[in-house]
Amino acid sequence: MILRQAAQVLSRRLPTTVRRSSPPSFLAASSSINNNVGTPVVNLLQSKRDIWVWGSTPTSSSSNRRGFADAVVESEMAHESHWSHFPMAPPDPIIGLTEAYLNDDFPDKVNVGVGAYRCDRGMPFVLPVVREAENELVAEELDHEYSGIAGCPNFVDVALKFAYGDDCVPLKENRVAGVQTLSGTGGLRVFGEVLHQFGHKHIYVPNPTWGNHIPIFTNAGLEVRKYRYYDNATSNLDFSGLIDDLHAIPEGSCVLLHACAHNPTGMDPTMEQWKQISDIAKERHLLPFFDCAYQGFASGDARKDAAALRMFVEEGHNIALVQSFSKNFGLYGQRVGALSVVADTPDEAKRVLSQLKVHIRPSYSNPPRHGARIVSKILSNEKKTDEFVEQCMGMAKRIDSMRIKLRNTLEELGSSRSWEHITKQIGMFAYSGMSKDEVIALREKHHIYCTLDGRISMAGVTSKNVEYIAKAIHDVTEGK
Repeated sequence: MILRQAAQVLSRRLPTTVRRSSPPSFLAASSSINNNVGTPVVNLLQSKRDIWVWGSTPTSSSSNRRGFADAVVESEMAHESHWSHFPMAPPDPIIGLTEAYLNDDFPDKVNVGVGAYRCDRGMPFVLPVVREAENELVAEELDHEYSGIAGCPNFVDVALKFAYGDDCVPLKENRVAGVQTLSGTGGLRVFGEVLHQFGHKHIYVPNPTWGNHIPIFTNAGLEVRKYRYYDNATSNLDFSGLIDDLHAIPEGSCVLLHACAHNPTGMDPTMEQWKQISDIAKERHLLPFFDCAYQGFASGDARKDAAALRMFVEEGHNIALVQSFSKNFGLYGQRVGALSVVADTPDEAKRVLSQLKVHIRPSYSNPPRHGARIVSKILSNEKKTDEFVEQCMGMAKRIDSMRIKLRNTLEELGSSRSWEHITKQIGMFAYSGMSKDEVIALREKHHIYCTLDGRISMAGVTSKNVEYIAKAIHDVTEGK
């Protein structure tokens, strides 16, 4: 802007004696310029040594002034920031929601948008067994060397046993390729890239699904397609639509499945329904890719939460699996996850592992160690594992109790809607069925923040605020 202003001044005052020249000789003429436009402008021009008059020798003072002004503007454009053309990206829906909540000065505001567990006082919760393991690690004074590309071997070993079970045949036969990843998100991205490299052009995800699934796979080079999963009209699983869509999926396609506690609906297939899904996947030679983010947290029983993926493995599927240890271990900021693939032979598993590592190396080189060490210390010790199971069950039970209380309060208020689905769903989220307009009214009238699709994080519901939340929902849904 300063240069542009200087150009405008000089276009009016530049002496006609200044001709086309190289920068040094032009700057040598600064004494004649100085007398007309003042020292500040000359100093500015001298600091920009790539500015000089362009064009042939002018025939008039006006053409000379225009040429110099054009040269200055051209130079100004050349010196604009490399980032000046970057537009502002839209805010992340969850992060933006949190920012709006933090900027709200209403004393009884409630945030039920973020997927992170809170205790009944509404505070972040660290599992006691996690704190115990962490203290032991500090006392051991371990080094901070790099882990390998595939991560900490002990962690990968216990993570796979946690998901597949100690008695898993492919594990015993060394037919499972596994790596540590940057939580579930990192594992999803790595596997998406591998799929794309080896011929997959698209991936099928449930509708709805976790919002980040779509950009993760899109950025990995895959076209994201959807299959029916949830019926908003009945607030229930659309199983017939799901089955019809799976039958229509092209053979060999990769299908993303939520292992338990489907996000955002909290509505999972029964084991009988999972068996039908497995049969169709076999018939269509589909590649089942399980996203397991809530094992142990969903029902409080880690074995029960892994039942679907274990059944698929037992029935001979060469599944892929991504695990997150954010929710169940409360290690949100440690980014602890694993990615694994079940192969036909040990040699095939080694080749798959090599390709996973090829994609990890240029992406993040190797994963962090601290959170993985915590999980390893817990799951490799029987006593600590029992403590983890008990504490994880405690989180699940608290959320279940809030589901019951929220539903009962809404029914006691005389709501004309059915809220049965709140207690049929499991896991961290309740898919309320509220419309976008109702969600906005909930935020503007009652200062309660949830995502626009009506998803409520039950972890943010406490014995202190549950009645306030229920009354607010009743108000916006009954039009009062």
